[in-house]
Amino acid sequence: MLLLLPLLLVMLPTLGFAEPLRVFASVVPVQTFIQTIGGDQVDARVMVRPGFNPATYEPTPQQIAALAEAELYVRIGVPFEQAWMERIRSANPKMQVIDAREGIALRQLEAHTHDEHAHDDHQHDEHEHEHDGHDEHEQDPHVWTSPPLVIQIAGVIRETLTELDPAHAEEFTRNHAAFVAELQALDQELHAQLDPLPNRKFMVFHPAWGYFADTYGLTQVPIEREGKEPGARALAALIEQAKEDGIRVIFVQPQFDQRQAREVAQNINGAVIAVDPLAVDYVGNLRRVGREFAQALAP
Repeated sequence: MLLLLPLLLVMLPTLGFAEPLRVFASVVPVQTFIQTIGGDQVDARVMVRPGFNPATYEPTPQQIAALAEAELYVRIGVPFEQAWMERIRSANPKMQVIDAREGIALRQLEAHTHDEHAHDDHQHDEHEHEHDGHDEHEQDPHVWTSPPLVIQIAGVIRETLTELDPAHAEEFTRNHAAFVAELQALDQELHAQLDPLPNRKFMVFHPAWGYFADTYGLTQVPIEREGKEPGARALAALIEQAKEDGIRVIFVQPQFDQRQAREVAQNINGAVIAVDPLAVDYVGNLRRVGREFAQALAP
């Protein structure tokens, strides 16, 4: 038996006892993509925990320690990574780091369309701006809100997992194909819902839905600008813009303060509806978002 023990230890991976790849993602949706494609062969973990703001998040010591056992980190470009990426890499220099946005043409975050001086007027307001880490002309990181772009992201993930674990390439390919088919069906459903709508503008507090809007021919109008809440004059201009555009719904992200969104909604006799771009159930959540947008933009 003692002679057989070393042989059994060598054979364990082929017998199905190999440890799954530990992979970290920056945000929950990307974690979902990785786990969906990797299946049982991957232990996908997330850096920005559910309910937290990806702009201001600070990883816990436990998360940094867990990176030491990771073989892959998939970044998406959310603001906290700008401050933490060097420390994430240094926690495990052998860990491969890839950017899920590879090959995607990135868009810039919107600024307000109303008078620029209205924003500047608030610089001396008694209320402090709440910065979320975005800078002027910063590229929009929310690429995962567009199903066609997620198909591209899924391809990058499949290729990388296959490189790290070629023994399970067939499983990764099978899972990837099923996921892509699901995303294609979702994309068709969203086009069917949103393409016929005559109203094409929607208002959000935080501009997280730009890629979604671009994909389906919509325009998002953000309340927040460059990571800062608007001042009194800027807010008044937004209210007037909402009235002119016939906007009746303000979409908010659960991770952000909703006070100003509610103020705008109250002044236009509208409603505030939460839509979460960071939900775990990506496909189910986008279906709900599509329904909410379609109802809000209906004549």
